[in-house]
Amino acid sequence: MLVVGFGSGPLQANCYLLAAAAGGPCLVVDPGQDVAAPLAAALAEHRLVPAALVATHGHPDHVASAAGVTAAHGVPLHLHPADASLYDGESVPLEAGRLGFAGLAGLDVDVRPAPGHTPGSVVLALETAEGGRLALTGDTLFAGSVGRGDVEASLRDLLAGFPDDTVVLPGHGPATTIGRERAGNPFLAGTGA
Repeated sequence: MLVVGFGSGPLQANCYLLAAAAGGPCLVVDPGQDVAAPLAAALAEHRLVPAALVATHGHPDHVASAAGVTAAHGVPLHLHPADASLYDGESVPLEAGRLGFAGLAGLDVDVRPAPGHTPGSVVLALETAEGGRLALTGDTLFAGSVGRGDVEASLRDLLAGFPDDTVVLPGHGPATTIGRERAGNPFLAGTGA
């Protein structure tokens, strides 16, 4: 599996490209502010073509460039309905459960509700062909922090479904693992996760 990530915009929100391999269709996750130039460069470098856009939540730093990417590539933004009011453009409802995006052979995404940072926040879970696990957490969980400190139940339920070796690709900052966050994230101390 190919995973390409880069920060963009004033808040350096992470945008991710997920593909079975270089040279084919990809899923664009969180096309936030000022993403056009770095996205175009990453698509060209890895010979990728967007097949769909997915937002972990509807805040502008994660969806501001979605309309432009949709116009340029003719692909819709998938956004949880509870966050639709946060986004001015058109979106396809993103519901909990497994999603198979057309053209992305072998790339199934498990959409897990994680309300708290926003009512429609979701975590995208994937298993790689190599047996690894990824969790794209948006602004729900960061390396050493969380998007909001008052969502203990959401975090507990979310983390219960992931083994320690799951790689966390957050909405801001560096990647981490579920195990590292369970062991050292001060915001998870009271969650029982």
